[in-house]
Amino acid sequence: MLRGLVTKSTGSWYQVLAEDNQRYECRIKGKFRIKGIKTTNPIAVGDRVMIEPEQEEGFAVINTLEPRKNYIIRRSINLSKQTQIIGANLDQALLVVTLASPPTSMGFIDRFLVTAEAYSIPAVLVFNKLDLFSDEGLEILRDYKSIYTNIGYTCLEVSALEGTNLTTLHNLLQDKITLVSGHSGVGKSTLINALIPDISLKTGQISAWSDKGKHTTTFAEMLTLPFGGSLIDTPGIRELGVVDIEPQELSHFFPEMRALMNQCRFNNCRHVNEPGCAVIAAVEEQDIDLSRYESYLSIYHNEDSRH
Repeated sequence: MLRGLVTKSTGSWYQVLAEDNQRYECRIKGKFRIKGIKTTNPIAVGDRVMIEPEQEEGFAVINTLEPRKNYIIRRSINLSKQTQIIGANLDQALLVVTLASPPTSMGFIDRFLVTAEAYSIPAVLVFNKLDLFSDEGLEILRDYKSIYTNIGYTCLEVSALEGTNLTTLHNLLQDKITLVSGHSGVGKSTLINALIPDISLKTGQISAWSDKGKHTTTFAEMLTLPFGGSLIDTPGIRELGVVDIEPQELSHFFPEMRALMNQCRFNNCRHVNEPGCAVIAAVEEQDIDLSRYESYLSIYHNEDSRH
Protein backbone atom coordinates (compact mmCIF):
# COMPACT_ATOMS: atom_id res chain seq x y z
CA MET A 1 0.00 0.00 0.00
CA LEU A 2 1.31 3.41 -0.97
CA ARG A 3 0.03 6.92 -0.30
CA GLY A 4 -0.28 9.11 -3.36
CA LEU A 5 -1.62 12.26 -5.03
CA VAL A 6 -4.04 12.10 -7.97
CA THR A 7 -2.45 14.19 -10.75
CA LYS A 8 -4.62 13.32 -13.75
CA SER A 9 -8.12 12.02 -14.38
CA THR A 10 -9.80 10.94 -17.60
CA GLY A 11 -12.93 9.76 -15.81
CA SER A 12 -12.11 6.07 -15.96
CA TRP A 13 -8.35 6.06 -15.30
CA TYR A 14 -6.35 8.11 -12.83
CA GLN A 15 -2.66 8.93 -12.68
CA VAL A 16 -1.26 8.90 -9.15
CA LEU A 17 2.13 10.22 -8.04
CA ALA A 18 2.99 7.88 -5.16
CA GLU A 19 5.29 8.41 -2.19
CA ASP A 20 7.95 6.26 -3.95
CA ASN A 21 8.10 9.03 -6.63
CA GLN A 22 6.66 6.67 -9.25
CA ARG A 23 3.59 7.50 -11.33
CA TYR A 24 0.95 4.79 -11.46
CA GLU A 25 -1.95 4.41 -13.85
CA CYS A 26 -4.82 3.50 -11.57
CA ARG A 27 -8.37 2.30 -11.68
CA ILE A 28 -10.68 2.42 -8.69
CA LYS A 29 -12.35 -0.31 -6.74
CA GLY A 30 -16.08 -0.51 -7.38
CA LYS A 31 -16.91 0.37 -3.78
CA PHE A 32 -16.44 4.08 -4.51
CA ARG A 33 -19.39 3.92 -6.89
CA ILE A 34 -21.82 2.67 -4.25
CA LYS A 35 -20.91 4.75 -1.19
CA GLY A 36 -23.65 7.26 -1.85
CA ILE A 37 -21.36 9.45 -3.95
CA LYS A 38 -23.57 11.08 -6.55
CA THR A 39 -20.80 12.65 -8.60
CA THR A 40 -19.71 11.37 -11.99
CA ASN A 41 -16.16 11.15 -10.64
CA PRO A 42 -15.69 9.69 -7.14
CA ILE A 43 -11.98 10.59 -7.34
CA ALA A 44 -10.68 14.01 -8.48
CA VAL A 45 -7.34 15.60 -9.29
CA GLY A 46 -5.82 16.84 -6.02
CA ASP A 47 -7.21 13.94 -3.97
CA ARG A 48 -4.92 12.08 -1.59
CA VAL A 49 -5.39 8.34 -1.89
CA MET A 50 -3.97 4.96 -0.90
CA ILE A 51 -3.07 2.66 -3.79
CA GLU A 52 -2.22 -0.99 -4.09
CA PRO A 53 0.31 -1.74 -6.89
CA GLU A 54 -0.66 -4.54 -9.26
CA GLN A 55 1.59 -7.23 -10.72
CA GLU A 56 1.86 -5.36 -14.00
CA GLU A 57 4.48 -2.68 -13.43
CA GLY A 58 3.20 0.88 -13.32
CA PHE A 59 -0.41 -0.06 -12.61
CA ALA A 60 -2.31 0.07 -9.32
CA VAL A 61 -5.74 0.11 -7.74
CA ILE A 62 -7.03 3.05 -5.67
CA ASN A 63 -8.71 1.58 -2.61
CA THR A 64 -8.88 4.44 -0.09
CA LEU A 65 -9.78 8.10 -0.49
CA GLU A 66 -8.44 10.31 2.31
CA PRO A 67 -10.70 13.06 3.71
CA ARG A 68 -10.72 16.19 1.53
CA LYS A 69 -9.84 19.65 2.85
CA ASN A 70 -12.20 21.17 0.26
CA TYR A 71 -13.24 20.86 -3.37
CA ILE A 72 -14.95 22.69 -6.22
CA ILE A 73 -18.06 20.97 -7.51
CA ARG A 74 -20.29 21.81 -10.47
CA ARG A 75 -23.60 20.64 -11.77
CA SER A 76 -24.05 20.12 -15.47
CA ILE A 77 -27.13 22.14 -16.36
CA ASN A 78 -28.02 20.55 -19.65
CA LEU A 79 -26.69 17.03 -19.22
CA SER A 80 -28.70 14.81 -16.89
CA LYS A 81 -28.18 17.07 -13.85
CA GLN A 82 -25.10 15.10 -12.81
CA THR A 83 -22.48 16.68 -10.57
CA GLN A 84 -18.73 16.62 -11.00
CA ILE A 85 -15.87 17.47 -8.65
CA ILE A 86 -13.38 19.47 -10.73
CA GLY A 87 -10.55 19.71 -8.16
CA ALA A 88 -9.84 18.87 -4.51
CA ASN A 89 -7.59 20.03 -1.65
CA LEU A 90 -7.07 23.52 -3.08
CA ASP A 91 -5.32 26.58 -1.71
CA GLN A 92 -7.16 28.85 -4.15
CA ALA A 93 -9.26 28.89 -7.32
CA LEU A 94 -8.55 31.06 -10.32
CA LEU A 95 -11.30 31.89 -12.80
CA VAL A 96 -10.07 33.07 -16.19
CA VAL A 97 -12.57 35.62 -17.54
CA THR A 98 -12.91 37.29 -20.94
CA LEU A 99 -15.36 40.06 -21.80
CA ALA A 100 -15.33 39.10 -25.50
CA SER A 101 -14.19 36.18 -27.63
CA PRO A 102 -15.97 34.51 -25.80
CA PRO A 103 -17.80 36.68 -23.25
CA THR A 104 -17.94 35.39 -19.67
CA SER A 105 -21.34 36.24 -18.17
CA MET A 106 -21.63 37.81 -14.74
CA GLY A 107 -24.01 35.02 -13.81
CA PHE A 108 -21.27 32.46 -14.50
CA ILE A 109 -18.69 34.46 -12.53
CA ASP A 110 -21.05 34.76 -9.55
CA ARG A 111 -21.91 31.05 -9.57
CA PHE A 112 -18.22 30.20 -9.50
CA LEU A 113 -17.54 32.63 -6.65
CA VAL A 114 -20.49 31.31 -4.63
CA THR A 115 -19.23 27.74 -5.04
CA ALA A 116 -15.74 28.76 -3.92
CA GLU A 117 -17.17 30.65 -0.92
CA ALA A 118 -19.28 27.65 0.07
CA TYR A 119 -16.14 25.52 0.42
CA SER A 120 -13.94 28.31 1.90
CA ILE A 121 -11.66 28.47 -1.14
CA PRO A 122 -10.16 31.92 -1.90
CA ALA A 123 -11.04 32.90 -5.47
CA VAL A 124 -9.21 35.16 -7.91
CA LEU A 125 -10.59 36.63 -11.15
CA VAL A 126 -8.10 36.89 -14.01
CA PHE A 127 -9.31 39.07 -16.86
CA ASN A 128 -7.41 37.77 -19.89
CA LYS A 129 -6.91 39.03 -23.47
CA LEU A 130 -6.08 42.57 -22.38
CA ASP A 131 -4.41 42.99 -25.80
CA LEU A 132 -7.84 42.80 -27.52
CA PHE A 133 -9.54 45.61 -25.58
CA SER A 134 -10.71 48.83 -27.21
CA ASP A 135 -11.05 51.97 -25.10
CA GLU A 136 -14.74 51.17 -24.63
CA GLY A 137 -13.82 47.63 -23.61
CA LEU A 138 -11.36 48.91 -21.04
CA GLU A 139 -14.16 51.00 -19.48
CA ILE A 140 -16.39 47.93 -19.21
CA LEU A 141 -13.46 46.03 -17.71
CA ARG A 142 -13.03 48.76 -15.08
CA ASP A 143 -16.74 48.44 -14.21
CA TYR A 144 -16.46 44.66 -13.84
CA LYS A 145 -13.33 44.93 -11.73
CA SER A 146 -14.80 47.57 -9.42
CA ILE A 147 -17.81 45.34 -8.66
CA TYR A 148 -15.58 42.48 -7.52
CA THR A 149 -12.71 44.36 -5.90
CA ASN A 150 -15.23 46.34 -3.82
CA ILE A 151 -16.47 43.10 -2.24
CA GLY A 152 -12.96 41.80 -1.56
CA TYR A 153 -11.96 39.67 -4.56
CA THR A 154 -8.52 39.91 -6.11
CA CYS A 155 -8.77 40.85 -9.80
CA LEU A 156 -5.90 40.78 -12.28
CA GLU A 157 -5.76 42.06 -15.85
CA VAL A 158 -3.44 39.97 -18.00
CA SER A 159 -2.53 39.25 -21.58
CA ALA A 160 -1.24 35.71 -21.91
CA LEU A 161 -0.13 36.50 -25.48
CA GLU A 162 1.85 39.61 -24.59
CA GLY A 163 2.95 38.57 -21.10
CA THR A 164 1.24 41.54 -19.41
CA ASN A 165 1.16 41.27 -15.58
CA LEU A 166 2.36 37.64 -15.59
CA THR A 167 4.91 38.43 -12.85
CA THR A 168 2.05 39.42 -10.54
CA LEU A 169 0.32 36.16 -11.42
CA HIS A 170 3.55 34.22 -10.67
CA ASN A 171 3.64 35.70 -7.19
CA LEU A 172 -0.01 34.83 -6.61
CA LEU A 173 0.46 31.20 -7.66
CA GLN A 174 3.83 30.47 -6.08
CA ASP A 175 3.89 27.52 -3.67
CA LYS A 176 0.10 27.04 -3.81
CA ILE A 177 -2.23 24.45 -5.31
CA THR A 178 -4.48 26.44 -7.63
CA LEU A 179 -7.47 25.28 -9.64
CA VAL A 180 -7.72 27.05 -13.02
CA SER A 181 -11.18 27.22 -14.57
CA GLY A 182 -13.17 29.15 -17.15
CA HIS A 183 -15.11 28.83 -20.39
CA SER A 184 -13.50 27.13 -23.38
CA GLY A 185 -11.66 29.72 -25.43
CA VAL A 186 -10.79 32.17 -22.64
CA GLY A 187 -7.08 31.47 -23.08
CA LYS A 188 -6.37 29.09 -20.20
CA SER A 189 -3.97 27.01 -22.32
CA THR A 190 -2.10 30.07 -23.60
CA LEU A 191 -1.84 31.36 -20.03
CA ILE A 192 -0.51 28.03 -18.76
CA ASN A 193 2.00 27.85 -21.65
CA ALA A 194 3.23 31.31 -20.65
CA LEU A 195 3.61 30.23 -17.00
CA ILE A 196 5.21 26.85 -17.77
CA PRO A 197 7.37 27.27 -20.90
CA ASP A 198 7.99 23.54 -21.41
CA ILE A 199 4.32 22.57 -21.07
CA SER A 200 4.05 21.88 -24.80
CA LEU A 201 6.29 18.86 -24.26
CA LYS A 202 4.00 17.61 -21.53
CA THR A 203 0.83 18.13 -23.52
CA GLY A 204 2.38 16.23 -26.39
CA GLN A 205 2.67 13.16 -24.18
CA ILE A 206 -0.96 13.09 -23.15
CA SER A 207 -2.47 11.26 -26.10
CA ALA A 208 -0.58 8.03 -25.55
CA TRP A 209 -1.49 7.91 -21.87
CA SER A 210 -5.11 8.83 -22.35
CA ASP A 211 -5.71 5.93 -24.72
CA LYS A 212 -6.71 4.31 -21.44
CA GLY A 213 -9.60 6.76 -21.33
CA LYS A 214 -10.24 7.27 -25.01
CA HIS A 215 -14.01 7.24 -24.57
CA THR A 216 -13.79 10.41 -22.48
CA THR A 217 -13.47 13.76 -24.21
CA THR A 218 -12.00 15.77 -21.33
CA PHE A 219 -9.57 15.33 -18.48
CA ALA A 220 -8.14 17.35 -15.62
CA GLU A 221 -4.44 17.43 -14.83
CA MET A 222 -2.16 18.80 -12.13
CA LEU A 223 0.84 20.65 -13.57
CA THR A 224 3.97 21.57 -11.61
CA LEU A 225 4.95 25.25 -11.73
CA PRO A 226 8.70 25.85 -12.26
CA PHE A 227 8.68 28.54 -9.54
CA GLY A 228 6.90 26.34 -6.96
CA GLY A 229 3.32 25.19 -6.58
CA SER A 230 0.87 23.41 -8.86
CA LEU A 231 -1.97 24.24 -11.22
CA ILE A 232 -4.96 21.99 -11.69
CA ASP A 233 -5.92 22.57 -15.30
CA THR A 234 -9.58 21.74 -15.90
CA PRO A 235 -11.55 21.32 -19.12
CA GLY A 236 -13.39 24.42 -20.30
CA ILE A 237 -16.93 24.52 -18.95
CA ARG A 238 -19.95 26.05 -20.62
CA GLU A 239 -22.12 26.36 -17.54
CA LEU A 240 -21.84 26.02 -13.81
CA GLY A 241 -24.79 24.88 -11.76
CA VAL A 242 -24.55 25.48 -8.00
CA VAL A 243 -24.65 22.29 -5.94
CA ASP A 244 -25.63 21.46 -2.36
CA ILE A 245 -26.36 24.99 -1.15
CA GLU A 246 -29.64 25.45 0.69
CA PRO A 247 -31.63 28.57 -0.32
CA GLN A 248 -31.60 29.91 3.24
CA GLU A 249 -27.77 29.69 3.30
CA LEU A 250 -27.15 31.27 -0.09
CA SER A 251 -26.71 34.87 1.10
CA HIS A 252 -23.87 33.70 3.39
CA PHE A 253 -21.79 33.10 0.25
CA PHE A 254 -22.23 36.65 -1.10
CA PRO A 255 -19.74 38.62 1.05
CA GLU A 256 -21.60 41.92 0.64
CA MET A 257 -24.84 40.27 1.85
CA ARG A 258 -23.13 38.35 4.62
CA ALA A 259 -22.00 41.69 6.07
CA LEU A 260 -25.69 42.69 6.51
CA MET A 261 -26.83 39.35 7.89
CA ASN A 262 -28.13 40.62 11.25
CA GLN A 263 -29.68 43.84 9.99
CA CYS A 264 -32.91 42.56 8.38
CA ARG A 265 -36.18 42.94 10.26
CA PHE A 266 -36.84 39.18 10.15
CA ASN A 267 -34.33 36.53 11.18
CA ASN A 268 -35.44 34.24 8.37
CA CYS A 269 -35.39 36.97 5.69
CA ARG A 270 -34.92 35.53 2.19
CA HIS A 271 -33.88 38.91 0.74
CA VAL A 272 -36.47 38.47 -2.01
CA ASN A 273 -39.46 40.71 -1.20
CA GLU A 274 -39.63 40.96 2.60
CA PRO A 275 -40.27 44.31 4.31
CA GLY A 276 -37.36 45.67 6.30
CA CYS A 277 -34.77 43.73 4.28
CA ALA A 278 -31.33 45.29 4.66
CA VAL A 279 -30.07 43.62 1.47
CA ILE A 280 -32.87 45.03 -0.71
CA ALA A 281 -32.30 48.46 0.87
CA ALA A 282 -28.58 48.20 0.06
CA VAL A 283 -29.41 47.32 -3.56
CA GLU A 284 -31.73 50.33 -3.81
CA GLU A 285 -29.02 52.56 -2.37
CA GLN A 286 -26.48 51.04 -4.80
CA ASP A 287 -24.34 49.73 -1.95
CA ILE A 288 -24.85 46.24 -3.41
CA ASP A 289 -24.44 46.01 -7.17
CA LEU A 290 -27.68 45.18 -8.98
CA SER A 291 -26.00 42.51 -11.14
CA ARG A 292 -24.88 40.64 -8.02
CA TYR A 293 -28.37 40.78 -6.56
CA GLU A 294 -29.80 39.48 -9.86
CA SER A 295 -27.35 36.59 -9.65
CA TYR A 296 -28.50 35.92 -6.09
CA LEU A 297 -32.16 35.77 -7.16
CA SER A 298 -31.31 33.56 -10.13
CA ILE A 299 -29.49 31.02 -7.95
CA TYR A 300 -32.10 31.28 -5.19
CA HIS A 301 -34.91 30.44 -7.60
CA ASN A 302 -32.78 27.75 -9.26
CA GLU A 303 -32.82 29.55 -12.60
CA ASP A 304 -29.52 28.62 -14.15
CA SER A 305 -29.95 30.69 -17.28
CA ARG A 306 -28.78 34.12 -16.03
CA HIS A 307 -26.15 35.63 -18.34
